Amino acid sequence: MHEIQGKDNKKSVKDFKLNTLLEITNAINNNLPEEQLFILFEYILQNQLNIGKAVIFINQDNVWQVVLQYNVKKEDLMINIEHKLKKVTDITVLNTARNGTSSSFDVVIPIHHQSKALAYLLLGDLDEQARTPSPIIKHLGFIQTLANITAVAVENKRLEREHLEQEKLMQELRMANQMQEMLLPKQLPDNKKLQISAFYKPHLEVGGDFYDVIEISETETVICMADVSGKGISAALMMANFQAHLRANLKVESDLEVVMNNLNDVVWSNAFGDRYITCFMAKYDSNSRVLEYINAAHPAAQLIQNKRIKELGQGCVGLGMFEQIPTINKTSIVIAKSSTMMLYTDGITETVDDSEIQFQDGEMQKALKNISQQETQVINTMLMDALDKFRGKNPYTDDVALISCRFF
Repeated sequence: MHEIQGKDNKKSVKDFKLNTLLEITNAINNNLPEEQLFILFEYILQNQLNIGKAVIFINQDNVWQVVLQYNVKKEDLMINIEHKLKKVTDITVLNTARNGTSSSFDVVIPIHHQSKALAYLLLGDLDEQARTPSPIIKHLGFIQTLANITAVAVENKRLEREHLEQEKLMQELRMANQMQEMLLPKQLPDNKKLQISAFYKPHLEVGGDFYDVIEISETETVICMADVSGKGISAALMMANFQAHLRANLKVESDLEVVMNNLNDVVWSNAFGDRYITCFMAKYDSNSRVLEYINAAHPAAQLIQNKRIKELGQGCVGLGMFEQIPTINKTSIVIAKSSTMMLYTDGITETVDDSEIQFQDGEMQKALKNISQQETQVINTMLMDALDKFRGKNPYTDDVALISCRFF
């Protein structure tokens, strides 16, 4: 550091200020921690510029905190920044501003960045009766420059940390998304008896919608679609746990009612009623052509056969809503040849158009009547096209999942 006090000082004030700015800049470029930047700034104020007392308030995550202070009384720190200094937009002499700020300070220097108030630097003289010019007034412009450089550097460090944290979170979400995709079945039945295709679009990187198709015997296939209340990683983790227990149950149990009760126990023990899962589960026997199903508070599946649409909505309450499911209604129906069944989550039915009309209000069945005899992959594509046309510029607000199933 270069001293500017004393008659024997060989450096001019101008040279000192240039060197000081260079030193501050080098410290910032060398990524010096914020604490050390403020120590350096304090040293310049107190030891080189002979400023009697100072305090810096910085806005960190919408909370005003003191990051630098010296020769300041405790009561001088009890300043309501939002009330006393919010309207201060330029260097202000406090004893003439009459804004009620503590008279212990003489000057406030506001520091703004892109119209945002980053910090306030308050300065005061120790000897207010001194006959020599106040060093605050003498170096005011220079102090303002140093304060702005330091505060903006600290703000940039904060933004960089925030950016890195967001990048880390996005990386974790991408990994979670990849893991979630691994849980969804890659091969779906496509044979002379059954053709199934699925579509899934999470609202966030990961979501709480889920589907699975499990062949439990040579003739029996279980089709399941579910939706966890809520979104994001926690919903995805809960759904992964649900899938593991679903598959484990189906290895030893084919009765859908028993499986539903077992899954309810799992969801309740994990969430204790704070979250629940809606679920549609069906078991199809290709020999008898009988479809058994239970709908646990999920959007009704649509069965299109003999040119008629039947809603499959009977079942029980959502899984995890109660410690024990009060009643379960398992329904059986004989499936005619060339029938089609559509399963989906409420991300589809609750999508709205410009008039806030939901897609489920007649639009779903209207679309299905026109496409139900197509191949299942085509059905999914055409239904999503119809949904996109319906919503217009309105965004999706939830995960979207659907399964189309053709019975030959």
